[in-house]
Amino acid sequence: MHLEVSRRTDLALRAVRAVHAADGPVSGRALAEQLETSPTYLAQAVAPVVAHGWLASRSGPNGGYLPTAATASLSVLQVLEAVEGEIDDAQCVLAGGPCGTDRCAMHEAWCRGRAALRAALATEPAVG
Repeated sequence: MHLEVSRRTDLALRAVRAVHAADGPVSGRALAEQLETSPTYLAQAVAPVVAHGWLASRSGPNGGYLPTAATASLSVLQVLEAVEGEIDDAQCVLAGGPCGTDRCAMHEAWCRGRAALRAALATEPAVG
């Protein structure tokens, strides 16, 4: 079992923070350089964040990434779930499928732990 966040999610979160802290648009190339990644991989990582309206993307010579009004209230959980997909509360930690009527020995503890993790991520601001 892995409790890990992908590099893509880390990159999306760092991009949101960098764009939020910038004065004006940040070009994809400049942001990729700042975050030590390629412009192509950066675009893939931030695509879900842009699709949700948490960052704006403008093309052209004065374009780049910009924060939106929604960026200020964004949580780490929102970024994580946008990139990774929603945390599946019905997924059994041992069986790898949906929790059934015959619950595993970890069920109750895992449900409480998952709820605590989710609550912590939901209250952690993506930008600060």
